[in-house]
Amino acid sequence: MGLESLRVYRNLLKAVKKHIGTQGTKKHFTDYITQEFRNTSSLTDPKLIKHKINLASNYTYMLNSIHHHQNLLFSYNIAVDRSEEMTRTLRKSAGSVGLQLPEVYRA
Repeated sequence: MGLESLRVYRNLLKAVKKHIGTQGTKKHFTDYITQEFRNTSSLTDPKLIKHKINLASNYTYMLNSIHHHQNLLFSYNIAVDRSEEMTRTLRKSAGSVGLQLPEVYRA
C-alpha cells in the first residue's frame, strides 16, 4: 500500500501545482494534501486507507480531465480570440526543441 499511496500523492501534487498553482492564496491546497497524506499514514484500517487513496486518485483524474476539457473547448471555439492560445502553443513548441520565440510573438 505504501508505494501506491506515494504514487497517488506525487501525482496529486503534480496536478494541483500544474492546474491550480501554488502562489500565495492557493498554497493551502498543497498544505491540505500534505497534511491528509501524513494523517493517512498513521491509520490502521486498510479499508479507510484504500478509500482515501481512491479519493485522491479520483480527484487527480478529475483535475487533469477538467483541464484537458477546458483546453479542448478553447481550441474548438472559433468565436473566441485565440491569439493568446496560439502564442502559448508556439512558445511550447519552440521550448520543446530548445528555442525561443522571436520578439514579434513575445508579450
